[in-house]
Amino acid sequence: MGADPVSRHVGPSFEDWYRREYRSILHSLVLITGNAEVAIEAASEACARALERWERVSVMASPSGWTYTVGLNVARRALRRGRIESLVLRRPAVPPPLREDASELWDAVRRLPRQQRVAVVLHYVADLTQKDVASVMGVAEGTVAATLHTARKRLADSLGQTVDTKEAGRE
Repeated sequence: MGADPVSRHVGPSFEDWYRREYRSILHSLVLITGNAEVAIEAASEACARALERWERVSVMASPSGWTYTVGLNVARRALRRGRIESLVLRRPAVPPPLREDASELWDAVRRLPRQQRVAVVLHYVADLTQKDVASVMGVAEGTVAATLHTARKRLADSLGQTVDTKEAGRE
């Protein structure tokens, strides 16, 4: 007698996962893109795709990592489309206004090169492991470690601080 397909499903329910992860995904995409509208659309689309494929996604090593990857891809396409529209319509793209509570640290993070900014947000805000960050970014885990090290140094320099090598090495 074959096993019931439902009984083989060992991942969390979509609803539980969504309640736990959506805000982090959205917040990370806002920080990465600097555009709340694009981030909301990308996070929603990524979660909708996760729901459509939940039977497969839920048993992945990192359902959230898969969803971050989808969200980043959706956001990239939307931003690229926006830049193209802006060029075609000959109107400048207007960055979203900074939130009143934007700190000096997040201003410095926004100035990081894109790859460093993505790695910092996924690791420290989304709380993904370096392995999961590597998977989302499509790079080797060692590349993530080096990218985070460089980003921490650049942030420390930008903020006039020194990097604690003991703390920085703790991933």
